[in-house]
Amino acid sequence: MEFFVSQGSIVRRIWGKSDTVLFIFAGSAAEFALNKAVDWLYYTGKLPADPIGRLFSTVTYARGIIFAKNEDAVQTIDKINFIHKAIEKERGDVIPDWSYRDVLFMLIHYSIAAFELLERKLTDEEKEEVYNVFYRTGVRMELRELPTNYKDWLIAREKHLQDDLQRSKYTIDLFRQYKKHLGAARYKILVEAQILVLPEKVKELLEFRKYSLLIPAVPVYKLTRKLNLDALVKKILLPSAYKKEIRELDIVT
Repeated sequence: MEFFVSQGSIVRRIWGKSDTVLFIFAGSAAEFALNKAVDWLYYTGKLPADPIGRLFSTVTYARGIIFAKNEDAVQTIDKINFIHKAIEKERGDVIPDWSYRDVLFMLIHYSIAAFELLERKLTDEEKEEVYNVFYRTGVRMELRELPTNYKDWLIAREKHLQDDLQRSKYTIDLFRQYKKHLGAARYKILVEAQILVLPEKVKELLEFRKYSLLIPAVPVYKLTRKLNLDALVKKILLPSAYKKEIRELDIVT
């Protein structure tokens, strides 16, 4: 049986733990709020109406690629393309190709950043493996101008950070929605968690501090994982309405 991502892949390990996945999407939620094409998600209304639910639906799609047989993963990618084409047809416009690349680039960056924050530094070979999985996803989505390797991606990623991000009314509203759906206390924790994994350019545009107040808490959290207490920590920090979805994020033990 052929899988889209091999069973021993570091990508499965990254995307198989709930806390790593939550950091991936905490970072992505911050950076995407700056994307110049974020108005597309405002057109559907789904993101501002339910940003947390949107997170879990995105996780479902991502895992429908990473943990699936090759043919099933391809079907999931094609389904994502179909949904976007339908939105384009309804709006009478085309989602920019660079916007698709930017989302792909976010997933690459935060997959690496989240794992390195909570686990260990990745080797060059492992980073290349992470990039390759998302590169193949992008190729199936028929995205243009994708770098063919991780080293070239680093250059393209830096250019994206400089060219494709801006603070806008959507940025302000999205963070307002995050706060509304999480509550003030959890929202504060979200922002501090985001600072831990965001590139400097993103922190600058969002007017975030350079260093997170959670830095001293990271070693403590790592210890709770070793003592199997991290589920309790997540239960305290995350909305109870999503406890089932959060529990199901743990695939790799």
